[in-house]
Amino acid sequence: MVLEIAAMEIRAGAEDEFTAAYAEVRRSVLTHPGVHEIRLVRGVESTSRFMLLVEWEDVSTHEKFRQSEQFQTWRWTLAPYLAAPSQGEHYRDV
Repeated sequence: MVLEIAAMEIRAGAEDEFTAAYAEVRRSVLTHPGVHEIRLVRGVESTSRFMLLVEWEDVSTHEKFRQSEQFQTWRWTLAPYLAAPSQGEHYRDV
């Protein structure tokens, strides 16, 4: 299993709209094969900064998701709220 951690900077003032939009598309991501969990956490000191945490079966599962209709919906739903492109990487437990 791999953990994707993606930093997301949201436009100031759009944070509540972003979290509502995320709640709508979260369910569709969870239905994709190989997704074990998805969480969104918000910065305490930097309230416009969010971290997306997704547990994937493996990196190839994530790559397949990025080719899916579900990803297109995810992307077009959340992109309007981003102040900059999200930055993400995959991690493994040690």
